[in-house]
Amino acid sequence: MPPSPSHDFPGDLLAAQEELHQVRSELLALLKRLPWSVQPLDGFSDTGGWRSVERPASPGWTADEQAEVEKLRARERELAVFVTCHRYWEQISGPDAVAARARLKHAHETRDDSAPPSH
Repeated sequence: MPPSPSHDFPGDLLAAQEELHQVRSELLALLKRLPWSVQPLDGFSDTGGWRSVERPASPGWTADEQAEVEKLRARERELAVFVTCHRYWEQISGPDAVAARARLKHAHETRDDSAPPSH
């Protein structure tokens, strides 16, 4: 049986996949804003290797920043487990399952493209 089109995915699966995209996006943006080291560390410069690496001193992350990262990572894990273990996948196997999982990851793009423009 060929995989269902993206609009045939169960609503809870679509919602979880979309939230997973959002959580991953928030986590990536947060990690880009934070200092490179969780703990305070001196800066360093290593120009003798095959690739130069330089880092400024890092003040480390605050307790609030660490808690926010952990909260997002925990939610990301929870959603990833929900999406990958959803009962929907029991009805699809083999190459069809691979194709359906790939379509699910991009279902939000399809829905966004078909939505009327907002003014």
